[in-house]
Amino acid sequence: MAGHEIPEPADRKQVADPVSDLQAAEQSRHSCDPAFRHGVVVGFDGSTSSERALAYAIGMARRSGSGLIIVHVANRLPTTVWAGCEPPVFVDVPDHRTEVLGLELACADYLSEVPWILVERGGDICHELEEVGREYSADAIVVGSTNGIVGRIFGSVAGRLARRAQRPVIVIP
Repeated sequence: MAGHEIPEPADRKQVADPVSDLQAAEQSRHSCDPAFRHGVVVGFDGSTSSERALAYAIGMARRSGSGLIIVHVANRLPTTVWAGCEPPVFVDVPDHRTEVLGLELACADYLSEVPWILVERGGDICHELEEVGREYSADAIVVGSTNGIVGRIFGSVAGRLARRAQRPVIVIP
């Protein structure tokens, strides 16, 4: 149409470009606080073995003078994955356990000596721990061991992570 103009937004801001927004989000995801660069990643779910792993990771972060990245992975995979099938979709249900863990950690005196953050992820535990380790260029990933029949049947997180991780994995018994 001749003479047809696209109206500008009322606030005179440029209309957002979805491609540049995606690139900006990706850059902000991978640019993290320098205090946590080369930090220590620890998987934490509130279990006894993860509490032992957290205690070791705190000492490791304190000795190296780095930050502590505490990762809680909400396992949102459908039960078909445990049966050996590929997941049709990931189930995205809110996990309130992370909020509870965050409050418990915020009130803990033993975390006052090191800078720390709590990161929530959803999906496969091994993949997410390694991904957080890559994003923060972590020096190591610390996890607790699995002492149960579930770990024997499906394989432990620590064992799977130790086989596939691109950085040192420390398994705390």
